[in-house]
Amino acid sequence: MNVLTIDDNEMTRTVLRAMLFGTAHHVCGEAANGKAGYELALKLLPDVVLLDILMPDLSGIDVLKQLKEVMPQVVVLMVTGERDTDTLRQCVAAGASGFIVKPFNAATVLKALADVALRAAGAARKPAH
Repeated sequence: MNVLTIDDNEMTRTVLRAMLFGTAHHVCGEAANGKAGYELALKLLPDVVLLDILMPDLSGIDVLKQLKEVMPQVVVLMVTGERDTDTLRQCVAAGASGFIVKPFNAATVLKALADVALRAAGAARKPAH
């Protein structure tokens, strides 16, 4: 599974890359801001995007909306320390598949990725009506 990380915090990107190293999840790219991340997503077409909510140039919610418009199948997990229910609701309404809440550990990240992979596999097996 190809994963793109979009987060303005270099340490967060580094930690996520280290946590995913040697797993079934390959970090295919990283971006330090929303605009660059959106453009990279269009170029790399990742399976999963790990997306920070609070970024200086373009918020994660705005990036999420733009991604879902052009890549509706992409799985987006919001990476955040934000616990404001209104913000979290906005993310879900815009198409977020889940959340990785800071501070996180490898088990939390891998479980979130496994959960969305399981849901995607289940959705693929459902017959079309």
